[in-house]
Amino acid sequence: MVNGRTPSVKDVARSAGVSLGTVSNVMNRPEVVSPSTRERVERAMAELGFVRNESARQLRAGTSRTLAYVMLDGNNPFFHDVAQGIELAAEEADLSLFICNSNGRAEREEIHLDRLMQQRVQGILITPVNPEAPHLAEVSRRGIPLVIVDRVGGEFCSVSVDDVLGGRIAVEHLVEQGHTRVAVVGGPESLGQVRERLEGARQIWAELGLPAEDLIYLPTAALTVAEGRSAGERLAGIPTRRRPTAAFCANDLLALGLLQQTIGAGLRVPEELAIVGFDDIEFAAAAAVPLTSVRQPRQELGRAAAQLVLDEATNPEHVHQQPLFVPELVARASTVARSRAY
Repeated sequence: MVNGRTPSVKDVARSAGVSLGTVSNVMNRPEVVSPSTRERVERAMAELGFVRNESARQLRAGTSRTLAYVMLDGNNPFFHDVAQGIELAAEEADLSLFICNSNGRAEREEIHLDRLMQQRVQGILITPVNPEAPHLAEVSRRGIPLVIVDRVGGEFCSVSVDDVLGGRIAVEHLVEQGHTRVAVVGGPESLGQVRERLEGARQIWAELGLPAEDLIYLPTAALTVAEGRSAGERLAGIPTRRRPTAAFCANDLLALGLLQQTIGAGLRVPEELAIVGFDDIEFAAAAAVPLTSVRQPRQELGRAAAQLVLDEATNPEHVHQQPLFVPELVARASTVARSRAY
């Protein structure tokens, strides 16, 4: 403090014996200031407890030194892994990262976006509730780069995984293990990821010539452990002669809930029910029965998205891109034993 008030740039300049312009250069263009002068100014800042006015700098520059990620579900470890990839790219660009959670609510998502635009962030990354929502276009209209994460972005840059292929891979693996009655667990279908994974499952089922009625869809209200347990209860209520011997879940949280319910009911996994998840979050391998899962390159998704938004923010020749990552199956104990006939 200086005489009971917050120290200003003028106070720093006076203490260091330099001009206001030199202090400004130290903060904004340190490479043009000699090392000895820069050290003197920085020492004065530290002694006075000076903190730059970032809001004022943003007004002058028209942007901040931050990126933002609006995730779809803060309870899902998948999105935290994506955020880690974004954070790594932000750190390399000497930027900070704001993380917001829409919790799957479009109105909350819109509030976050409005406040981020007020903060003049350099760019926004978002896993949207609806990738065609008009408030996304409003961000772009205001000149703030926006990249869609984990969905194909239409008019925007986007990074995503081939979810149709992921559904195909999961169900084909179960058929290869000898299963001819399979449940697909997941919802709501308003989520594009769920629709496409279900589509992939149905595609490969038909191509393998299996009866459509033996691929049973069990929708859920959300992609949570609790909904996975509920799906397990419904699965157990299916008559034995029609009950699936395997399940493909639209994400790992559902699969872990289904695994809990199955083991809690005294059934063996995979001998009586084989289970495949999607995402391959850290908890998948650490489950009581290690979970087979379709792996998404989570951190790579985040890093690629951040690099796209930074390129759009800084490169006048930027061209929109929509890279599509390829998922891969990681087979573990929840599916590896060949099923017996039921």
